[in-house]
Amino acid sequence: MNNPTPMLITLPMMRESLYSAVVSDALDGLGYKHQSPRLPLRPFTTTGLLVGRCKTTLWVDMAHVDPRPYELELKGVDDCQPDDVLIAAAGGSVRSGIWGELLTTAAQNRGCVGAIIDGAIRDVGKIRALQFPVFARETCVYDSLNRQRVVDLDVTVELDGVVFHPGDLVFADEDGVVVVPQEVEDEAIRRAWEKVHAENIVRDSIRNGLKAAEAFEKYGVL
Repeated sequence: MNNPTPMLITLPMMRESLYSAVVSDALDGLGYKHQSPRLPLRPFTTTGLLVGRCKTTLWVDMAHVDPRPYELELKGVDDCQPDDVLIAAAGGSVRSGIWGELLTTAAQNRGCVGAIIDGAIRDVGKIRALQFPVFARETCVYDSLNRQRVVDLDVTVELDGVVFHPGDLVFADEDGVVVVPQEVEDEAIRRAWEKVHAENIVRDSIRNGLKAAEAFEKYGVL
């Protein structure tokens, strides 16, 4: 099989063949060893792979009445583009459920393919019924009104010390969340693509009777 060049590895192809661990391995090989938040961001509404481009929002906790409730979070959702993944950098706060069914519906209508929430969500069953992937820390029944709000959009944010830039490629599945810096995206995806196809060869060899150590010695892939 001829491997496609990096420019030909499209998002649908990534969704079909790649996964978070193999992308993390590729980034490790390029010296990018801290591209996944260590604290768990769990898949509450899917067991599959989420791949897309970061659409970032920055959240803070509040201790006063919000003079412009929901203003920037609604703008952020309305500005979503196809294949965006909404990133909510809320510092891990679970004071309220900052993502729910209505935001999901609005984001989905704009072509957004999922959300990664460094905080809490609610309406989990309804979001799951919409088949919209959401990764988060926890659930919380409380509304975000006067508890948390968005203070900036489309800015560089951090989740557990990992930097997410607007437009960065992000992978998320049951193993974790991995963000790919744009400056190494082509090379990282090329390496991940090559490794996942090499792993398929190794897997077939082991199934056909080759010992694991022999397979590693022969192919150099684990």
